[in-house]
Amino acid sequence: MERILLQISYNGTGFQGFQIQNEGRTVQYELERILKRMHKTFVRIHPSSRTDKGVHALMQYVHFDTPLILPTNKWQHAFNSALPDDIYVNQVTKINEDFHSRYDCVGKAYRYKVYKAPHRDVLKRGIETHITETLDTKKMNEAAQYFLGTHDFTSFCSAKTEIENKERTIYHFDVTETETGYEFYVIGSGFLYNMVRIMVHFLMDVGRGKRDGSEIPDIIAASDRTKAGKTAPAEGLYLEKIYLSPEELKQDIPEGTVITLKPTRKDLKRQQ
Repeated sequence: MERILLQISYNGTGFQGFQIQNEGRTVQYELERILKRMHKTFVRIHPSSRTDKGVHALMQYVHFDTPLILPTNKWQHAFNSALPDDIYVNQVTKINEDFHSRYDCVGKAYRYKVYKAPHRDVLKRGIETHITETLDTKKMNEAAQYFLGTHDFTSFCSAKTEIENKERTIYHFDVTETETGYEFYVIGSGFLYNMVRIMVHFLMDVGRGKRDGSEIPDIIAASDRTKAGKTAPAEGLYLEKIYLSPEELKQDIPEGTVITLKPTRKDLKRQQ
């Protein structure tokens, strides 16, 4: 058996999310459909992240095990010739059987795109979020710094989140003004269900003058989802980068930042 790692990108507009659902298209279904056709039996894929309905990915990793012996370029051709045009396999790598896309992921980066205009631009439907007002970038950046560090983000994740441990580490968070609007860029050890979108909406309310960034520590401490406000739409959110090593992560976060690593599968095996 060989373990194959795919680096993929996709436009999430037409998907019900990454993970298989009872109804609607998903990224997982499209990939596993091709594998089933090639293997004549079901083959499970394992992603680094499970993006929500409407969320895009510039970089996403998935791996699977296969008895087929094919060169990496043949795997890439097999997928891209059969995938719909809103998913693309950018890279294929053969990896060690100890590697796992999810458990060996040490960090993720998300970007949220907003455009400002008097009216909606139909050509940006599904790929950026529309606002009509001007936001205060300075205040949003000051507020974003309160998210840095390791916290229990219960207040900033969906009430439907099933994971018990809601502690995550944010390494970097900034807001920039672009020619057409604003971009929110965050790097963290991992993110909970709707976490980035809730943080972004709160920062936009800070930029509108409706909330104050100094509220964030108290909201985090409250562990109460109702304190943080609404959730920003999915359409502006992009999974931009997956970090598979601490060395790679260190290149994109402020120098001297302490990296919080969860135990890898190798570490767990050593402890047994």
